Amino acid sequence: MINKKKCVAMLLAGGQGSRLGVLTKHRAKPAVTYGGKYRIIDFPLSNCIHSGIDTVGVLTQYEPLELNSYIGTGAPWDLDSMNGGAFVLPPFVKGERGEWYSGTANAIYQNIYFIEQYDPEYLLVLSGDHIYKMDYSLMIAAHEKTGADATIAVIQVPMEEASRFGIMNTDEDMRIYEFEEKPKKPKNDMASMGVYVFSWRKLRSYLDADAKDEKSSNDFGKNIIPKMLEKNEKMYAYPFKGYWKDVGTIFSLWEANMELLQEQPELDLYDEPWRIFSRNPNMPPHFVEKNAKVKNSLVSEGCHIYGTVENSVLSAGVVVERGALVRDSIIMQQTRVGEGSKIIMSIVDEEVNIGNDCTVGGGGEITVVGGGAVIKDEVVIEAGESVNAKRVVKNTAGGGRK
Repeated sequence: MINKKKCVAMLLAGGQGSRLGVLTKHRAKPAVTYGGKYRIIDFPLSNCIHSGIDTVGVLTQYEPLELNSYIGTGAPWDLDSMNGGAFVLPPFVKGERGEWYSGTANAIYQNIYFIEQYDPEYLLVLSGDHIYKMDYSLMIAAHEKTGADATIAVIQVPMEEASRFGIMNTDEDMRIYEFEEKPKKPKNDMASMGVYVFSWRKLRSYLDADAKDEKSSNDFGKNIIPKMLEKNEKMYAYPFKGYWKDVGTIFSLWEANMELLQEQPELDLYDEPWRIFSRNPNMPPHFVEKNAKVKNSLVSEGCHIYGTVENSVLSAGVVVERGALVRDSIIMQQTRVGEGSKIIMSIVDEEVNIGNDCTVGGGGEITVVGGGAVIKDEVVIEAGESVNAKRVVKNTAGGGRK
């Protein structure tokens, strides 16, 4: 018999992440590398275990293979217990047919049986797209204190950017009276973080009704939350103060990595009480050759540095050959930068082989090279270009992923 849980978390990790371009051509966005040794999904998973939530359903859909393999049994996050753990929940066949998740609410609805096994009082719904550290137990306590049916985490954003987010309008007690999805003229700067706590029984009734509505988009922001407000359910905003980053675009992903190189980064990855756990590649220590130069950079295990690395983030197993320069860039796992090549203000995906005397990027705009690309010698890839190729001839790109 499975033990009753006070709270079960459901982590929405099936998004395509189309704004990340070639980086998500063959992987779900939460599986994208961040900070040299992490994946985006490491943050909500680590937050869960630190918050005392030991049962997490991970809802996958788009290009799930890499993400499913990465999560495995959940052991790196201590989510592999007998009475809980991390469970990968892809769409599945029901009766005589299968059905994709048609929206965020539908993804939860299709997994009601999984949730009901634990008979939870509360359901924590999370997005797998954001970088942040948060104690969800404090949010659940606030939800209990107010007697809310739903509590939505919010964070202040610059007013000029507020139209990009779902905005919560509240009274002085933080009770939500209006929700605006990406308003052209927002009334305040409190943006939804995509972190929700629901009283499970209340939410289930809305999920059941939503599933029967043929006109519904089956989405929390478009359907469930507006319906709950319409019926005057008790909904409260929970203000969060701390680092939070939506890394859903090429620039925001690059920027979030560069922020780690500040003298005192706002996101502290060296915070021992709140460690961010990840699946370790189990490689030997990195090696820096005597004539190499490394300045203000994060260099992960297994790297071999013979050239120059400045203000950059290197993942495991990266090789920078003699005479090569990597500056203001993110280089992901098992990539080789050939002799004399220059990589400037770029994101280079996993298992890329960059030939000798190449130039990738140059500042102004971020250049992106997709996973598995093979770049021939002396190729020039201009600033702002996006390459996803098996083989690149000088100044041209074609073909498919290696």
